[in-house]
Amino acid sequence: MSDLQKEFLRAKLRHLPLEPPMPPTHQLSELAILSEHNEDEGNSSIPPSPLTDDSSSASSASSTGTIRPFFRPAQPRKKPTFEPIPWQTHFSLSLYLASPTSPSTTYHAYLTPPLPKGPLFIMHHGAGSAGLSFALLATSIRKLLPSAGVLSLDTRGHGETVTSDDSDLSLSTLSSDLIEVIQLTAQNCGWSPLPDIVLVGHSLGGAVVVDVAHSGKLGNAILGYAVLDVVEGSAIDALQSMHTYLSTRPTGFSSLSQGIEWHSRSRTLRNPTSARISVPALLSEDVNSSRPWKWRTDLAATQPFWEGWFVGLSKKFLEARGGKLLILAGTDRLDKELMIGQMQGKYQLLVLPEVGHFVHEDAPEKTAGALVEFYRRNDRSTLVLPPKVGDMYKPAAGKHYTSI
Repeated sequence: MSDLQKEFLRAKLRHLPLEPPMPPTHQLSELAILSEHNEDEGNSSIPPSPLTDDSSSASSASSTGTIRPFFRPAQPRKKPTFEPIPWQTHFSLSLYLASPTSPSTTYHAYLTPPLPKGPLFIMHHGAGSAGLSFALLATSIRKLLPSAGVLSLDTRGHGETVTSDDSDLSLSTLSSDLIEVIQLTAQNCGWSPLPDIVLVGHSLGGAVVVDVAHSGKLGNAILGYAVLDVVEGSAIDALQSMHTYLSTRPTGFSSLSQGIEWHSRSRTLRNPTSARISVPALLSEDVNSSRPWKWRTDLAATQPFWEGWFVGLSKKFLEARGGKLLILAGTDRLDKELMIGQMQGKYQLLVLPEVGHFVHEDAPEKTAGALVEFYRRNDRSTLVLPPKVGDMYKPAAGKHYTSI
């Protein structure tokens, strides 16, 4: 801007008033009347400014003082239920098998029969447990392999099995019982020959299925056997603290629900659903007691058999015919003999983290997946064997070859 232009503008500004002119008096009175009229009617034709109206959302957003944090209303915590679940939700049949060799003996087992050419998983529980401890595992197996069947028995002194001597829990007696249950079930169901069998045993049950497989009394029907969380060395060491564990258990419960709750809250079973199925079979009712639901099996009375259950287990596990699977809750349970066998590839090892001793109850889906994969790896029906070398050089019938 040139100096001449600047000087022209300064001259113009000198003639302007210092303050803007006020409107005439009659216009001010009209504005006051209009303001009073709007206040009386509570409604103005001019919309309120969002900067001055407190009820406006824009005013709330523009002022941090009026922003209030959103609090989700507290949801009532769902109270866990400890009501028992019936066995029919996981098995098809409840069998009572009378022994032909002992009239006072009736074995009890749960069964879901296999489809034609389907395998049969035979479950044996541990000391103080029952056949229903495999209920969730049975359902998980059939989800992955619908043709499979599952047989889970109550061993003597457990569940609903009644024998002439429930106190005889020696390894040889338990092995004979398992073989007899399999034979009686086959007769009951008309299985001839036996379906392909995968033996599965937990804790004491692991020692029993290994002993049966090692005996060879079921012949070629056994495809393989799986042992759940039991190793000879660690099992024998654990027996020293068994009395301490038994002394910490309640002697009884006022109801089945209380027994289920104790197993869940004490972390004995880490799967509450499995506890609702398996725990009722561990208790029997004594109406003359203030705590009527007592332990069905007196584990302290089985002490004379403890060591005999597990001595020689690792050796028999490695020597028996058939596929071998060992599922553990921790690698620290392996003893020296099994470590060497595992490095030599003599068996399949699977470690499930974040589970307790009852691996099949705490993680039934993972255990089922491992068992189904184990069966498929050992399924003989899918094996395609090459022809024998001698047959490859035999001339076809009616044809003659001349050597050159």
